[in-house]
Amino acid sequence: MKRIFLFLIVLLSFQISAQKTQKLKLKKYKSAILSDSLRESSGLTELDGRIFSFNDSGNTSEIFEIKSGSSYIEKTFQTGLKNIDWEAITNNGENFYIGEFGNNLGTRKDLKVYKVPFKNDSIIIDSIKVIPFYYPEQEDFAPKNINNNFDAEAMIFLDGNIHIFTKEWITNTVSHYIINPNLSENQPAQKLESFDTGFVVTDASFYDNKLYVVGYTKKARVFLMIFEKDENGNLFFNKPLKKFALGRAFNIGQIEGITATENGIYISGERFDIKIKKVPQSLYFIPFKDLE
Repeated sequence: MKRIFLFLIVLLSFQISAQKTQKLKLKKYKSAILSDSLRESSGLTELDGRIFSFNDSGNTSEIFEIKSGSSYIEKTFQTGLKNIDWEAITNNGENFYIGEFGNNLGTRKDLKVYKVPFKNDSIIIDSIKVIPFYYPEQEDFAPKNINNNFDAEAMIFLDGNIHIFTKEWITNTVSHYIINPNLSENQPAQKLESFDTGFVVTDASFYDNKLYVVGYTKKARVFLMIFEKDENGNLFFNKPLKKFALGRAFNIGQIEGITATENGIYISGERFDIKIKKVPQSLYFIPFKDLE
């Protein structure tokens, strides 16, 4: 019995240590103030060493290529779509996938992902497809602004599926859903797992068997969490690795985008305006060595 008790103490100590939040001041990793044409960068994705982003809801529907480490917009790609509430972008090497699923009110019944073919440095507009979906768990669609659990701003493409990570305002947790990118009829998103992050997730990226998620609390505290993919499936949340406190939105902006590259992670923040302070839209880069 004594040995079992000691083992439980050691195990509990390990879990507490593993979940301890480390501090990492994002402000010192600023690489550029983004162009005014990209004031509301709401997602990032890396494709062939190039960084792409877009503006948040109600803005135009272009995809912007950002020159790494600078404010310069290399190119602008027209999609011809309507940006009701775009919140995430990812790719599979041949297509961009744009998440038209922002749902702060919790009322939307038109959630979708756009599949946008990208070939020969051009968007093939007449080949864009729509992948509609819904959350089978949602039964109440009454307006509840930033007080519902069926919002989402994060998405990755992995192992042939689109993985969506929710922004759960009530519980401050994240749920992991998958949808089939090959279906054109309205499909139920399949819920795989949930995790208590302590903040709402605003973007995600996957690289080298690790999932990176960023987000913030209602008190404007910004966090980064790193998970490891399960070796036997598409699960992430049984292996939480690290959690970093990155600072406050009052100093680094409203963090909405992340993409992992071979050298580190890029993070983007929307322009953040309050009466006493204005934080410009910014791009940050954290090398992997600083996350070890």
